[in-house]
Amino acid sequence: MILTLPTGHYITAAALTVALTAILGAAAHRLPVMEPRLVLERRIFLPVALTSYLSFVAFLGLVFVGFFGDRDPMHNLMTLVFWTGVWIAVPLGSMLMGNLWRPINPWTGPVRIARTLLGRTGSIGLGRFGHWPAVVGYAGFVWFQMVSLYPDDPAVLAKVALAYWALVFVLAVLEGEDWLEQGEFLTVLFGLIAKVAPFWLEITGNRARLMRGWPGTQVLAMRPLTPSAVVFVSLALAALTFDGLAETFWWQALIGENPLEPTGRSAVVVENTVGLFAVWVTTLGLTLGAILLGRRIGGGFATGPVMLSFLAIAAGYHAAHYLVMLLTAGQYTLAALNDPLFTGDSWLGLPPFFVSYGFLTDPYVMPIIYGAQFVAILAAHLLAVVLGLKLAGQGVRPLAHLPMTVLMVAYTILGLWLLSTARTG
Repeated sequence: MILTLPTGHYITAAALTVALTAILGAAAHRLPVMEPRLVLERRIFLPVALTSYLSFVAFLGLVFVGFFGDRDPMHNLMTLVFWTGVWIAVPLGSMLMGNLWRPINPWTGPVRIARTLLGRTGSIGLGRFGHWPAVVGYAGFVWFQMVSLYPDDPAVLAKVALAYWALVFVLAVLEGEDWLEQGEFLTVLFGLIAKVAPFWLEITGNRARLMRGWPGTQVLAMRPLTPSAVVFVSLALAALTFDGLAETFWWQALIGENPLEPTGRSAVVVENTVGLFAVWVTTLGLTLGAILLGRRIGGGFATGPVMLSFLAIAAGYHAAHYLVMLLTAGQYTLAALNDPLFTGDSWLGLPPFFVSYGFLTDPYVMPIIYGAQFVAILAAHLLAVVLGLKLAGQGVRPLAHLPMTVLMVAYTILGLWLLSTARTG
């Protein structure tokens, strides 16, 4: 079945909306007041060290299942929990309720215990490298996810995850648990994405304060991004872009592949590696170029503050890009959690159900899904425009926003095209 979606109308409307918002915002300076408001304050019931340690124990259980469980990735909790739970559900939840990764980070508790037992209080100076360790880790992960041959193989994923956990654990024990906030890519990425949430927790000692505000309110309170953090954010944008681009007919034709009969990952490792790096460099170059051009023609427009606005785009694209995967692989994850040993049990109390992909061919459901993706991308770009206008600083002439506005419009069109164009797989 071929589903016809009105993608041209969506893309045109999105581009015009982003452009109009930026123009009106720059000309009238009428932007919403984005200030945090206290909802409630309470005592912390479960300390982070405890929840982190329990998460670590669960991680070891998943690794065991990855090594000795079913090799079918759709029947193994290692692949299902990581790719659907950690990589999709946690950041999606964090975009609404703040940083959900913080209490389940599998390093904080073990690192704190190890440093206490060793009596270690110092560091080895990893802090001077900024976010570069996270950039390296994220780049390696992106390559593993999008280019390597077996990212879904439970045993391979378990081996890579365990090796990465051990490396980060050793470094964090030597440097201190605070280093995770800038050196471990999952902690950095999920922490940045969570800054767009309308609700979040502020932890002070044994007290937790639930705050609310306009999406992106936390972004305005952040320090300007360092050069290494700018590179990290550009990688987050580039990774999502290439992940969508790599399966399009356009990319397959560009690298000499027949999109109707793909030869598999092993035949295009070099091409996809080069493509991934090229998209990363292009993304970084275009964003920095738009900021520098805006500064030249309008003054102000410092790179560190303005790049914070792209956190909204990274969050929106993550939500839109992985929505279908959440709806499909999420069914397998729920079924596996309900019956992890595949013995007919019902650990979650759910009735037996069959995993179905039929909704992907439903002419009524698919426009709704695409509409949700459209809203996520458009809302992300509108929020990025508002944040960009606020972060640009006082005294900036309206013309300075033109290069960034053009980039935002182009990015909106690209994002919606990637979601709607024909693809392999």
